[in-house]
Amino acid sequence: MFKIIGFIKNNRLQAVLAPLFKMLEATFELFVPIVVAKMIDNGIRQGNLNYTFKMGGILVLLAVVGLTFSVTAQYFSAVAAIGVGKSLRASLFRHIESLSYKEIDEAGASTLITRMTSDVNQVQTGVNMMLRLFLRSPFVVFGALIMAFTVNVKMALLFCIVLPLLIVVVSIVTYGSLPLYKKVQSKLDRVTLLTRESLVGVRVVRAFNRQEKEKQEFGEASEGLRQEQITVGRLSALMNPVTLVIVNLGIAAIIYKGGLKVETGNLTQGEIVALVNLMSQILVELVKLANLIITMTKAVACANRVTDVLNMKSSLEFKKVYSDTSDSTTKADAPRVEFRDVSLNYNGSGDNSLDDISFTASVGDTIGIIGGTGSGKSSLINLIPRFYDATGGTVLIDGKDVKDYGKEELRRKIGVVPQKAVLFKGTVADNVRWGNKEASDEEVKRALDTAQALSFIEEKEGGINFKLNQGARNLSGGQKQRVTIARALVRHPDILILDDSSSALDYATDAALRTAIRNFTEGMTVFIVSQRASSIMHADKIIVLDDGRIAGIGTHDELLESCNIYQEICHSQMGIEIEEVAS
Repeated sequence: MFKIIGFIKNNRLQAVLAPLFKMLEATFELFVPIVVAKMIDNGIRQGNLNYTFKMGGILVLLAVVGLTFSVTAQYFSAVAAIGVGKSLRASLFRHIESLSYKEIDEAGASTLITRMTSDVNQVQTGVNMMLRLFLRSPFVVFGALIMAFTVNVKMALLFCIVLPLLIVVVSIVTYGSLPLYKKVQSKLDRVTLLTRESLVGVRVVRAFNRQEKEKQEFGEASEGLRQEQITVGRLSALMNPVTLVIVNLGIAAIIYKGGLKVETGNLTQGEIVALVNLMSQILVELVKLANLIITMTKAVACANRVTDVLNMKSSLEFKKVYSDTSDSTTKADAPRVEFRDVSLNYNGSGDNSLDDISFTASVGDTIGIIGGTGSGKSSLINLIPRFYDATGGTVLIDGKDVKDYGKEELRRKIGVVPQKAVLFKGTVADNVRWGNKEASDEEVKRALDTAQALSFIEEKEGGINFKLNQGARNLSGGQKQRVTIARALVRHPDILILDDSSSALDYATDAALRTAIRNFTEGMTVFIVSQRASSIMHADKIIVLDDGRIAGIGTHDELLESCNIYQEICHSQMGIEIEEVAS
């Protein structure tokens, strides 16, 4: 929570002025009961109309000045709260961007989305309410107590009984509801997760006719959230009626005892009215304070969740130094990529995803990686750009451990086309230039042509300036894959990684793409991950993976003779594909 308070520093002036003006408003408000008392005792009671109108004018003046201060305070508090929300979201987004895949996998996308949206909104609301009421309400409460002593000391003792009772009630409700609000936000995470999964996987859900199952799971999660909200709502709802009962009992005691004192001449009617008004002010402010505490309880729970994300440390630490020139420690005759006894374990799970992986890839080599689902293909290539760190062994690029590279230095050597084609809203050219922001239109077109995408892009309105909508939903799956390949090619990396990036392409387009890439990537080391034997059969070296281990390394012909798993893959696929490859 204290880390969140630091985000107020950009709006320090507003954060100081807001409570200051609220305190000034409260000061004028405290004078109202005293003015009313004098109006009754010295004006109305004695029939002095001039004095009565004079006091009435003072009340109007106090109201106008108080309203001005109130509006000014609310303006400054709103500016400060919005500024905190803006800074917090920006900082949270930057921090999430700095986390490695490991931390993002552990936290979960749905939780991170909830914390950046709902939780930050609650914090923003809490800051707004805190600046407006955190000092004002206690100031009015204790100010009313002091003003009561100036009216009548004995009657003011009733205030000293009421206030401790109210503080006890507020404290019990606050400490009881704080952990419950944390549970509510956790339940909200679950609802967000199911919503996201249903929206992202809507086609799969419909294809397997799982709508009713998804509705049932969502209904159960929503019901769980509802029950938690009802539980905490019931506890929080006790605040207002209990405080109302205590304060009204105090008012009844003032009227009863005050009436007796009026009869004996020890108290005036105006003073009774002033004491009742002061007690009513306490009631109003405590209702506000009760609502503030509920809001602040939510805000603190959400702030702690946001702080948990901000306290996450990336498991990947890159060297800070970056140089545009080649590092002197790089060995000129070293393999482009080398794995030495590499193993990988995700999040401390029992079994390794990769075990004892050792191979080399030279400059200009094309390396095919094949294996069944879950064999570790993507895990292996994710270690090259250091999306994850190997838990054992060493990954080297140009003879240098990937851990000794700066982030920019390492990533500029590598172009990656992930399994899932991800494009962003904007033009095709803008998306391709993610790979190289300095690329000219001709370079963009050449990369698109190599990726077998230029033909269909030029048919679109605007050509390379064709506008893609969110998620590039106005392109087919195969078209999106080809544009993402162009994005990797345009940067002319030393190492090109194609992670099953042609799965949505037909065999003819896939074959044409491989031929074009072979001609375009002269001098590049290319890694092709595929489930199709035809896509990697012409590679200089093929790595066959099975359950995280290397089952065989060699050329297509060598593996057909020596590797049973590769033989099974080819046997299951080549009956159809070998004729097409031959033709």
